[in-house]
Amino acid sequence: MLKIGVLGAGHLGKIHIRCIQEIPEYELIGFFDPDPQIANQVEKDYGIRNFATLDDLVDASDVVDIVTPTVSHFECASKSLKKFRHVFIEKPIVTSLFEAQELIKIAGEANVKVQVGHVERFNPAFLAAEPFFDRPMFIESHRLAQFNPRGTDVPVILDLMIHDIDIVLSVVKSNIHKISASGVAVISDTPDIANARIEFDNGCVANLTASRISLKNMRKSRFFQRDTYIAVDFLTKEVEVVKLKDLDPAQKIPAIFTIDMGPGKTMKQIIFSKPDIKPLNAIRQELESFYKAIINNTIPPVTINDGYSALEVAHQIIEKINQSAANL
Repeated sequence: MLKIGVLGAGHLGKIHIRCIQEIPEYELIGFFDPDPQIANQVEKDYGIRNFATLDDLVDASDVVDIVTPTVSHFECASKSLKKFRHVFIEKPIVTSLFEAQELIKIAGEANVKVQVGHVERFNPAFLAAEPFFDRPMFIESHRLAQFNPRGTDVPVILDLMIHDIDIVLSVVKSNIHKISASGVAVISDTPDIANARIEFDNGCVANLTASRISLKNMRKSRFFQRDTYIAVDFLTKEVEVVKLKDLDPAQKIPAIFTIDMGPGKTMKQIIFSKPDIKPLNAIRQELESFYKAIINNTIPPVTINDGYSALEVAHQIIEKINQSAANL
């Protein structure tokens, strides 16, 4: 059993605390939050120890779960890694590429495990869709959210779009050729709505839109590849797969559309399917996967380098947006 402590007991921190309490392989030793009002309430509600300082919690832990605001990620993670603690750190990994590079260096010297909380990798809809991916050549994602002051300490690219950046990088096995982007700050001081076009060396194009000023919530991605279209709804946790196959007159499958491809060509059939979605808690799943990586000495599902790659693309998008704004 690994002793785990949680840094940060805000909205997401409370969710992590509840999930950890449901994982028997972890011993939740307590948490630290600098806000005394939050700390006292969480200690009362969850019956766990409220540590007096960050260092006290780190010293008592085998694993440190960092769920603090992004601006404090580097301080929390570097202190934990320097004391040879395994670290689970929420996305985005840190605010700057320099900080991410430093963390990679410190983690390597400490020889401990680090996992980044790109939770959509564990979304049951994405897990159900994964077996169908085969060189997607066009990806379109929309991640729209109603306004919430929480998260506005960073641009919408780091707050929301980074989820889809990580998903795209995990699916497309190619280097990036070009990035184009535009964005607008509407309510906060940084872009609240943004669009990015990522072109890869293999010809794949990903078009990503993120907004935190929408009238409704949406988290959908569409993947187009040869003879297949895959739609993933991360919000409703549904997947639809549309396949184009040669028509087999002997095969009787309901709800098939047929397409006449022209003289001398084989008739095609369109087959719709909805893969079964296994119900699971994505946050609990990622925390369980981190435990297994530590115990079995295996590579975490979302590595510190994965976190760096997503952050690097996010910053390139932010830079493109800033360049566009400067030219106006």
